[in-house]
Amino acid sequence: MTELAVRLAGVTKKFGTHTAVSNFDLEIPRGTIVGLLGPNGSGKTTMIRMIMAILLPDRGTVELFGGFPDFARRSRVGYLPEERGVYEKMKVLEQLVFLGELRGLVRREAQSRAGQWLERLELSEWSGKKIQELSKGMQQKVQFIGTVLHDPDMLILDEPFSGLDPINQEVLEAIVREERERGKTILFSTHLMEQAERLCERVCLISRSHKVLDGDLKKLKRRERSGAVAVEFQGDAGWLTRLGIHDIEVVDDAHHIPVTNRVGHDSILAAAVREGVTLRRFEVLEPTLREIFVRHAGEQSEEPAMAAMGGAR
Repeated sequence: MTELAVRLAGVTKKFGTHTAVSNFDLEIPRGTIVGLLGPNGSGKTTMIRMIMAILLPDRGTVELFGGFPDFARRSRVGYLPEERGVYEKMKVLEQLVFLGELRGLVRREAQSRAGQWLERLELSEWSGKKIQELSKGMQQKVQFIGTVLHDPDMLILDEPFSGLDPINQEVLEAIVREERERGKTILFSTHLMEQAERLCERVCLISRSHKVLDGDLKKLKRRERSGAVAVEFQGDAGWLTRLGIHDIEVVDDAHHIPVTNRVGHDSILAAAVREGVTLRRFEVLEPTLREIFVRHAGEQSEEPAMAAMGGAR
């Protein structure tokens, strides 16, 4: 049986008449990278706060490492909230050592680890500066270091890449992958669908306080295939016309061909071989996460759902 880092069963959380999370079930296996995706107001941050016992559910159960998220279990988590918080008057290294000691590290070990992380994130020269002297992006990197400094078993990162330039986003992505290779569990929320596709092994899509779907990303994408192929070839497209295919969309030199009961993948490929077509690409198309979300969001139309993906909570 797969060991779980997080388990939510029938979880509901209300604020007055507003239901933030409704009858939510979720299981996060240990040692995986899981993306929590959804527009503003969908309930992602509320759910993260319940996992960390900052909020308690009105109904249902929340388990962290097999039990109630008490202090001991929460100490095994590195939590980076969406609302950034730093002590602006403290110097960078002093703040990191302070955070390390709060997490149980002795001062010497906290100093050593902080120094290594500052070097890794190219902040060494700022170690003696006050936090308020750093840019917002630098401050965010300092807070990230504070999150991973005590070498937690799990990272919970709420919009960790927001506000970072592309280079620093890549740096943090690389660290997330390294932590996964070391056996850590990573749960992060993001509005950046493409980034989630690059990083995640599993995803959980949320809309209007309800889970839309969750599971292994590769399996979901295979299951959600639209039944179309992308074909790149040399020459004209007469062979497709002779095959009886007319509803074709050309995207970046690739012919996107809808698959029907009459014309399937095998018949398209066989026709190309029969006609002596030189193929450069033949690929069964899988939907993007964005397309999957829109497909399953039900009554929520594409435009407002995607517009809300600018700062999902």
